[in-house]
Amino acid sequence: MEGTTTDRDRLPQLDGGLFLTDGGIETVLIFQEGIDLPLFASFDLLKDDGGTETIRNYYKPYLEIARESGSGFILESPTWRASPDWAAELGHSDEDLAGFNRKAIELMREIRDANESVIDPIVVSGCVGPRGDGYQPGELMSADQAHQYHSAQVGAFAQAGADMVTAITMTYPEEAIGIVRAAADVGLPVAISFTVETDGRLPTGQDLGEAIELVDEETGGAPAYFMINCAHPTHFDDAIEGDGAWRDRVLGVRANASTMSHAELDEAPELDDGDPADLGARYAALRPSLPRLTVLGGCCGTDHRHVREMASAWPSRSAS
Repeated sequence: MEGTTTDRDRLPQLDGGLFLTDGGIETVLIFQEGIDLPLFASFDLLKDDGGTETIRNYYKPYLEIARESGSGFILESPTWRASPDWAAELGHSDEDLAGFNRKAIELMREIRDANESVIDPIVVSGCVGPRGDGYQPGELMSADQAHQYHSAQVGAFAQAGADMVTAITMTYPEEAIGIVRAAADVGLPVAISFTVETDGRLPTGQDLGEAIELVDEETGGAPAYFMINCAHPTHFDDAIEGDGAWRDRVLGVRANASTMSHAELDEAPELDDGDPADLGARYAALRPSLPRLTVLGGCCGTDHRHVREMASAWPSRSAS
């Protein structure tokens, strides 16, 4: 796969099969590597060579799992916090921020170039996080405000040659709609991943299916696909059961390792990394309810052990 993918129908993960991605980069760097990440901003490590090498090394075990399992891989850039409000809190200018976002994608492309002979395909995704907290939406934006806020980051991804955009830990649909429109402006496919609570609903209380349907309705079905993240599978098992065409729009899951609620995780003195083998088995068990599920990765508390179990437990690609 060469150059930038500009048509969402060309994304290889839309054709099925197994695609892996990474785990919870921030929790790995903080709790396992002992790295100080103010505001959970992993992009800030790109400011020097040592930090850049730390980011590069972070992806190595995940890429090895993809090679061993014969899966595709989605390289998600470390830019979840690389948007204007968060960057300003860290003392970075808009010019600095644009440079960080471009550098992140350039690094992902370098990693792809070094691995594409043994892992095929590799998709470079620019990661967009919420303007507010990933657990609580805080002050809600309109779709127009979100479009304006996220356009600079998405534009930097396009300039640097990203294949797609993935918006992770979205807590309400209007922000997601704005990001979809920002991606459309620069011709990049976009995936939207919603955070859900222990009841399977968004932090606003909105039903997951309703949120997906609203984003599709307001954007003419523009997202390439949707994902669920930052929750344990036991939290959204019930939400994905039953009928509803929206389930066919969910191609990815990035679950938390822990069964605790977001509030409990915020108060926990130590990282809860759960049971990797159990999590892998629970991913495989999601397939009847999410028949197009193909992108597997992790969120808070997960690392390469969890992703390895996901790959091991997943049915053979011939059954995809």
